[in-house]
Amino acid sequence: LMQTIRDLQEGRPLGNVAWVQDSPVLSPACILPVTFSDKPRMEQHSSDCPQGPHFTKSDLSLLQLIKAGKEGIFYKARMTRGTCKGHEMFTCKIAKEGVTPKTIHLYFYVLIMEFVSSGTLRSFLKNNKDKLTPDPELQSLFTIASIHIALAMEPLRSKMVVHCDLALRNIMVNRFPWEVKVAEFGLARDLTRVRSYRSSRRKNPRERVPLRWYPPEYFRNNYYSFKGDVWSYGIVLWEMQMFGTLPYSNLETSESVVYYICAGYKNKDPDGCRPEILQIMRDCWTEPYTSRPSFTDIVRILENIMENDAVSNLPSNLPSTFFYLVFCDC
Repeated sequence: LMQTIRDLQEGRPLGNVAWVQDSPVLSPACILPVTFSDKPRMEQHSSDCPQGPHFTKSDLSLLQLIKAGKEGIFYKARMTRGTCKGHEMFTCKIAKEGVTPKTIHLYFYVLIMEFVSSGTLRSFLKNNKDKLTPDPELQSLFTIASIHIALAMEPLRSKMVVHCDLALRNIMVNRFPWEVKVAEFGLARDLTRVRSYRSSRRKNPRERVPLRWYPPEYFRNNYYSFKGDVWSYGIVLWEMQMFGTLPYSNLETSESVVYYICAGYKNKDPDGCRPEILQIMRDCWTEPYTSRPSFTDIVRILENIMENDAVSNLPSNLPSTFFYLVFCDC
């Protein structure tokens, strides 16, 4: 991870991925970017993850489809020989235009990441809604997951990276709510390599963006900054409370979604959402965008909420002396 961050800071290409101006940055969660080929390597196979950037098709076994998106496909995969940095099981993202779950081309880029057992947070919540809904601690669980997502986003600001695709479908779950990971950096931008925060995607209509998660300033002024990710984070909190419901689900066309967002309309408040989280959502959707909190602010707010939860959950019959520390020489 630190090596990846250093590469981003110093403008070096990652692995053998073609690096051009304004090319999307790779996920900081990736272990190794590689090129995938069906041609056998001449060098001897190592018992650990290969030091070079090449794998053969026989090196990886794709076991299960985790997520299929516009930027790539996530598979549960296993090394057929040896391990990759000690991991035999991992998540493999196949990223190339035209790749579908039914068709795997011979040459494409692959990201090898830590394996997550529960798939995306959206699918996890949809599949476990009946089990989670009666849980009296549900809002506390959502708060824990929310702070982990905010903690994952917080360092990006100091690295001058905007995610541009923060959504519930792009958060992977290993153990809910304590192990959730932000993924899918296919639309991310390294702002140290661009001249302005104004998006270049309107000049290239083939580069599609997730409109339902984007802030109004993008549609009005073609502008996306770190506070755009904060807006998307508010949408993620709403999705979580709604167990993966599509934002603005009553709107069917892209035009109506853009109009709705620019007109200042918001998603309906989720039933049962705790007031503190509801307030964070509203803060994330504040206009102008300069009034929105940073992820550092959000982390601090969520930490205070969790501390209050911990205090309120203490047994009421504890003696008053429990709250004092007594120091003595033994």
